[in-house]
Amino acid sequence: MRFPNQRLAQLFDTLQNETLPQDELARRFAISTRTVRTDISALNQLLVEHGAHFVLSRSAGYQLKIDDAARYGRLLQSTPSHLRVPRTSAERVYYLLTRFLTSAFSLKLEELAEEWFVSRATLQSDMAEVREWLNRYQLAIETKPRYGMKLFGSEVAIRACLTDLLYQISQEANESPLLTLEALNSGMLETLQPLLHQCFSRFHVRLTDDSEHYLRLYCAVAVRRISEGYPLTDFSAEDVDNDVRDAARHIINLLRPITGKAISPAEEAYLRVNIAARRVQEIAPSAISPDDGDTLVDYILSYINNHYNFNLQNDAQLRADLLTHIKTMITRVRYQINIPNPLLANIKQHYPMAYDVTLAAVSSWGKYTPYVISENEIGFLVLHIGVGLERHYNVGYQRYPQVMLVCDTGNSTVRMIQAMLLRRYPQIVVKQIISLREYEELSAIEEDFVISTARLTEKDKPVVVMSPFPTDYQLEQIGKLVLVDRTRPYMLEKFFDAAHFRIIDQPMDQSQLFGVLCEQLEQEGYVDKTFCASVEEREAIVSTMLGEGIALPHSLGLLARKTVVYTVLAPQGVQWGDETAFVIFLLAISKTEYEEAMAIYDLFVTFMRERAMTRLRDSKDFASFKAVAIDCLSRL
Repeated sequence: MRFPNQRLAQLFDTLQNETLPQDELARRFAISTRTVRTDISALNQLLVEHGAHFVLSRSAGYQLKIDDAARYGRLLQSTPSHLRVPRTSAERVYYLLTRFLTSAFSLKLEELAEEWFVSRATLQSDMAEVREWLNRYQLAIETKPRYGMKLFGSEVAIRACLTDLLYQISQEANESPLLTLEALNSGMLETLQPLLHQCFSRFHVRLTDDSEHYLRLYCAVAVRRISEGYPLTDFSAEDVDNDVRDAARHIINLLRPITGKAISPAEEAYLRVNIAARRVQEIAPSAISPDDGDTLVDYILSYINNHYNFNLQNDAQLRADLLTHIKTMITRVRYQINIPNPLLANIKQHYPMAYDVTLAAVSSWGKYTPYVISENEIGFLVLHIGVGLERHYNVGYQRYPQVMLVCDTGNSTVRMIQAMLLRRYPQIVVKQIISLREYEELSAIEEDFVISTARLTEKDKPVVVMSPFPTDYQLEQIGKLVLVDRTRPYMLEKFFDAAHFRIIDQPMDQSQLFGVLCEQLEQEGYVDKTFCASVEEREAIVSTMLGEGIALPHSLGLLARKTVVYTVLAPQGVQWGDETAFVIFLLAISKTEYEEAMAIYDLFVTFMRERAMTRLRDSKDFASFKAVAIDCLSRL
C-alpha cells in the first residue's frame, strides 16, 4: 500500500497505536478537523482491499477496526518500511544517521525522499545536522555523481557513533523502530539482556542500569557489524582488571555462535575497554593509586581552594568519590569513549555555581595534559563537587528573617518569648530588643518585621502583636512573615542597580559587549585589567548560555574587588556561540563576598523556571526590569 503523502502515512501510523479524537489529531498535525475527516476518508479508501477501516467513536475518537485479520496482517508484513516514516526533522536526522551508519551501499537522497514522502530539499537541509553529528567521530560522507552518498571512517568510530545514537534514541523513545527493526537485528536486545546480566553478576563487575543498557546496545551493534563482515582488526589496549578481562572473554564466547563468525582479539580488547570505562568501583580510597587520578583530584581541589575560597581538600569522602569516578573516567578519555550524560542540561541550569567551579578547575588542568574531558564527564564531576560544597559551605545561602522584639515587661519574660520564638522558628534572627518608648523614637526600621507584646504604630515594616503565651493564631501570623523568601529579593537589592543596567539598541557582538562593560567596571574600581581577558577565556571554554536566551558571562575565579551584576537587555539579540542571548548578566564576584554572592545564581535559576526571559527583555528601564524580577520571585 502506497500513501499519496507523508501526512497520511503518519496518521495511519499514529492511529494504529492509540484511539484519538478529531481535535487532538488536528492539533498534532496542525490541520483543521475538516482535513482530519478528509484524510480518514482517504485512508479508508486505501484500506478497502486490506480488511480494515477507521471508525469514529463519539466518546473516544477514531480507532482502527480490523475486519479481516489475515489480510491486514499481510499488509503489515508486506510494507513495513511504509509504516516506519520519520515525522519530524529530528526523527529524519536519526533515520538518516542510522541509514548511513548501517548501509553497505551508497544512498541517494531522492530515493529516501520518495520513501519518506518529503522533498529532496528537505532532506538536504537535514543533512547539515547529520554531517555535524558524524564529524564529532571523525566520520565523513563522500558524494559521487550518479552513485550517491557513502560514509567513510574507522570501524571503531562507526560503532561508537551508532551506539551513542541508539542510546540517545532509547532515552527518548524506547520502542522506536530504529532500535527494534532498522539498526539492530530483530530481538537482539532482548536476547542479550539476560546473557550480559548473568555474566556481569558472575564476574562481580558492578554496573549501573544505564551502563549495562549501553553495553547491551554496543554488543547488539557489534553482532550486526561482525555478521555483516565489518570486524575490528586493529584495536589494542592496556590490560585491565582480571574480572573485567574474564567478563569480556565470556561475552565474546557468547557472541560467537550468534554472529556465526570468528571474532578477532581486537573485538575482545575494545569490549574490555568499554566495560572498564563504565564499571562502578567499590574500593577504598587507599587502594586507588593511578597517578593521573590522584593528580587530577589534587589539582581540582587545590584550584577550587585558590580561586574560589572553598577548601574541600580535607574532605575524605569527596576525595574517595572523585577518585573512584576519575579512575574509570581516565580510561574513557584515553580511548575517546563517550558516555552520554542525560542530566547535563539540568545540571548546568540548576547547579550553575557548582558547574562553573568544576569547569574552571578541569579546564585549567587540561592545559597540562593531553586528555580532553568532555562536558558530559564534567557534568558527572559537578555532582560530586556540588555535594562537597553543600556538606561544608552554605552555598544555598539564605537571608534569614531579621526581627525586632519590642517588649516592656521584665527581662525573664523577654527571654521566655525569645526562646519560644526560636524553638518554633529557629531561622529567626532577633537583631535587637527595645522598649515601647525606644521604638516610638525610631524614624525607620532596618529589620524585616517587628514582634511586640503591645499594639504599636506601624512604621515602614509589618508589626505582629504577640502575648507572652501566644495563641496558635499569633504564631501563624508570625510564620507567614518568617517563611517569606527574602534571599533572592535581598540579592536583587544588594547586587543590582540602575548604574549597571544597559539596553543595547544597536548591533553588537560578544567581544565588543565585554569590552564596553568591563571598561566601565574597571573605571569604577570594581575590577582590574585582567578581568576582561578572563571573561573572554571563560567564554572560549564553554558557552555561558544558561538557556532560554539568558547568558551569564563571568571570569575564571573570583577576580572582582567588589561584587556587582551588570544587567544587559538586547532586544535584537547578541550572537552567543550557536545561540542568541537577549538577557545578559555579567557577574563580577569578589572573594570577600563569595559565599553570600553565590546565591545570585538562584536568581537566574528562578528566571529560567518562570520562563521570564521575554518579559525581562522587553523592560524599558531598570525600574520595570526590577518589577518583573520581583514578580517572578513573588510567585515561588
